[in-house]
Parts: sequence; structure tokens; C-alpha cells
Amino acid sequence: MPEIFPTQYSTLSSKALKDYLAQRYALNVLACRYLLRGVSDTYVIECPNEKYIFKLYRDAHRSLTEIKGEVALLEALTQKGAKVAGVVADAQGQTVQALSAAEGTRHGVLFKFAPGKNVYDLTPNQLTVLGHEMAFIHNITATLTLPFARKAYTLHTTLTQPLEVVKPFFRDFPEGHAALVAEAAYATKTLEELGSDTFGQGYCHYDYLPKNFHFDEHDNITLFDFDFAGWGFLANDLAAFSIHLYFHMVHKKITQEEAASAFHTLVRNYRQYRPLSDNELLAIPALGVMFWLFYLGFQCENFDDWSNTFMGPRYLRERTATIQHYRQCFQSFPLTYST
Repeated sequence: MPEIFPTQYSTLSSKALKDYLAQRYALNVLACRYLLRGVSDTYVIECPNEKYIFKLYRDAHRSLTEIKGEVALLEALTQKGAKVAGVVADAQGQTVQALSAAEGTRHGVLFKFAPGKNVYDLTPNQLTVLGHEMAFIHNITATLTLPFARKAYTLHTTLTQPLEVVKPFFRDFPEGHAALVAEAAYATKTLEELGSDTFGQGYCHYDYLPKNFHFDEHDNITLFDFDFAGWGFLANDLAAFSIHLYFHMVHKKITQEEAASAFHTLVRNYRQYRPLSDNELLAIPALGVMFWLFYLGFQCENFDDWSNTFMGPRYLRERTATIQHYRQCFQSFPLTYST
């Protein structure tokens, strides 16, 4: 048999994975369906009375230590009553699987399926639930110490490092990179002026967008996909949600007034469970810029394996303009509210 040519990213067979998971977890698996190829590979596992999500990581993206950190975070949140899609242990009590793939060992984790569906036009009641649950989770993660390291979201990891990573991609668009450097300088200066050393910190989800939580028919929420969860300003999760509102405004789904009202509802209900200073709210545009730049850096880092289907000169020009427009938009937003 010929030697397998070196591989950097393989797709595991759904059929073989179905049999593997059925045996490993002692489940009656009716179907295993490949859902998407993204940051990690995601499969939907269907059993007679319930569904699961199996997430298969890439070593180039998440080390085994980082995966164990995500599992430990979810286990802590589940134990304290947070509404998250928890981790499922196999028949031997193991939560992380090791599978031999063409590129080497890939690790996988089975998660409970979040009931309900994604909702992008959130009602006032759903925004209330979201604010309460976000604050509830932050109250847990602000005092949590994990046994395994996760990424820290600092000025270096969200600004300095991404700017270096993306620079080669802007070779033919140097003015775009200069614009991003200016946005990073704005974010750095803003956080310094607002006294970010006093901001609440803990483990934040860092991808708090409607694609990563479900609401059921009774407006019960379940948060999932903690793949990017790491240590940083807890207000980062509010900034992430502001980006959802920004896109809704840009796509003419809501007006700026409606977006401001939605953000106000979220903040008001967050504050019922956890303090949030006006300066943390005023930092939202800067934290949003940091969020944008971090993810742009991630897209460039993973060009070969994931983002080459959309990454190119047009995307970089559009994304640079979007980051600038987002910051300008939210700088003019009524971010602080009397309660």
C-alpha cells in the first residue's frame, strides 16, 4: 500500500464516525451528518430521542490543552446552572476523543444539541433573557480558574499580533493596512483614557452572536460554540453583540434607533444581574475594533485550510471599510443609559 501523502486537513467519513460514536458512547446512532467545515468540523448526530453535535478540532487551531480548557469551562458553567450546551462523556467517562486522521491525531468532543433555533430579530423578551444569561455566565467566569490554559484577549493578541499576521495580505493595498493600524491606535488610546484596568474581566465567549445561541418556543436560551472562549474584558461579549446589531442596520433590517433600543434593553437587563460601568459601555466601539481585527487575523492565519474561498483583495477592501464604518457608527451611538 502506498504511503499516505502528507496532509494538512482531512474530512473524516460521516459513516465511519457514526459507527465510532455509537460504540464509544453506547448510543443508538441513527445518522451522522456532516454539517459544516469551519473553524472545526461539525457533525450532527441523530439518535431516536435526541440529537448531539460532534466537533472535530484541528491541531493547528486548538491544542489538546486548549480543548480541555473549553471542556472544563463548559463543565463549570453547567454545574452552576448556566444555560449552555454541555459536554457529553463517553461510556468510559472520557470527554475528549483522539482519532487518527491522514494529517495525524485529531481530537473531538460530543456536545448536547441546543434546543430551539437561531433568532436574528430578537424580541424585547429575548433581549431580556439574553442580558440576564450573559450576566449570569459572567458572574461565574469572573471568579473561575481553569486547570487548562485558554487564549487571553489582550491588546497584543487582538491588535498588535493580528496586524502583523494580515500585513502580507495587504501587499497590494497598503493604505488598507495603514487604516487598520489607525483603528488599532484608536482602540488602544480609548481603552487607556477610559481606564480599562478597572473593567470586569473573566472568561468571555468572544463570539456572542445569534449564530451561537438558540431560543426555543418559550424563549429559553441555550448558548453554544465556546471554541473562541478566553480570558479578557467581559464587555467583549457586549461588543460582539453590537456587531450583530451593526450588520442588521447595514442590511436595513432595523433602524439605528431600533438598534439603540435593542442594545439598551440588553444592557439594562445585564445590569440587573451584574454591574457594568459607563466607561465599559463607552469602550464598546474600541472593543469592537479589537474583535474585528482579531478575527481578520484568524482568517489570514487559516487561509489555506478555511478562508481561501472568500479571502481576497475585494474582501480585504470591504472588511477594512466595514471596520471603519462600524467604529464611526458606534461612536455616535447612545451607549450609556440612566437606570
